[in-house]
Amino acid sequence: MSEAPPPPISVIAEDAGKRLDQFLALRLDVSRARIQQLIAEQKVLVNDEPARASLKLRGGERITVVSPAARPPLRAIPEDIPLHILYEDADLAIVYKPAGMMVHAGAGATEDQRNRGTLVNALLHHFSKLSALGGEMRPGIVHRLDKETSGLIIVAKNDYAHRKLAAQFARREVKKTYIALVHGWPKKDAGTISASISRDRVRRTRMTTRYAGGREAISHYKVLRRIDSVFGKFTLLEVRIETGRTHQIRVHMASLGQPVVGDTLYGAPRELRSRPARGKPANQPTISLPRNFLHAAELDLTHPRTGARIALTSALPSELQAFLEVLEKKDGKDV
Repeated sequence: MSEAPPPPISVIAEDAGKRLDQFLALRLDVSRARIQQLIAEQKVLVNDEPARASLKLRGGERITVVSPAARPPLRAIPEDIPLHILYEDADLAIVYKPAGMMVHAGAGATEDQRNRGTLVNALLHHFSKLSALGGEMRPGIVHRLDKETSGLIIVAKNDYAHRKLAAQFARREVKKTYIALVHGWPKKDAGTISASISRDRVRRTRMTTRYAGGREAISHYKVLRRIDSVFGKFTLLEVRIETGRTHQIRVHMASLGQPVVGDTLYGAPRELRSRPARGKPANQPTISLPRNFLHAAELDLTHPRTGARIALTSALPSELQAFLEVLEKKDGKDV
C-alpha cells in the first residue's frame, strides 16, 4: 500500500520568516532536496498556488503537498544482464565485475537513474537466493569495487556464508591483489603505504590521507614494469591491500604523486599527449582511457563452510591490455 500525501499544513505566526523548503523539510522530516524536488514538480501548493522554494512564509498560509513527501524505499530489481561467473556453489559465487558497472545502487537520484544496470540487479536475475544481511539494496554483497574498477568480487548466497566471509575480511584473512598502472616511476621497486584515509572536507566525493584520525589503511605495492613511452613514464604495479577503505589504492597512489591512469578524480590527466619527436610537428597524437587502470586480479580466501582454500585470478581486460600495448609500441621504450 502506497503512502498517502500529508494532510494540509497551516503556518502559524511563529514560523513567519522561514523559507518554504526549510519549513517543510523540518515539519515533514524529509530531506530539503526532496522538498525542493516536490516544489519543482509543482506538487507543493501555498494557498492553492504553486510556490518557489525560497518563498518566505508570513504566517497564516495553508500548504498542501499533493504527493507523498518521503521517497518510496528502493529495492534492487532483477535485470537480465550478462554475468561472468568464475566460481559457484551453494554458499557463494565469485564473479567478474566490468568497469563502468556499479556494485549496487546509490543514494541521491531518482530510482530510474540509480537503480538500473548494477551488479546486484544482475545477481538477482541469475541466482535464486542471496544473503539478506546487506539489506534490500545490497543482497549478497560482502565487499565492493569502485564503479570504474574491474575484477573479482565475492557474493554470499546465504546469511551463514555472509557472516563467515565478513569475519574473514574483518580479520584481514582474504588476500586481495590488484593490477594498477600509475603515472611516473616509484622510487622503490616495492613498498608499503600505511596512511589513514578519511573523507575530504572540501570535495566530498574524494577521500584523502591529509587529515589525522582517519581509518587505518595499508597497501603493499610491487613494481612489475617501468615503462618509458612517448606519452610519458608509467609503472605497472601489483598492489595487495590489507584493508578495504573507500578508493584505497587510488588515494594511496595519488598521495605519492603517482595517480592511477584514468583516475581524474585524484589528479590523472584526461588525455595523454605524446612528446613531439625531433623534426616532427608539435601537434602529436593523444590517447585516453575512459576508466581507471585498476583491476582486481586475484582473490584468495577460505570457504566459509568447508574451510577449503579458494584462489582465483582474472586476467587484465582487453581494453587495459590494448592500452598497455599502445604505450609500449616500438617508438617508446620498455625498461
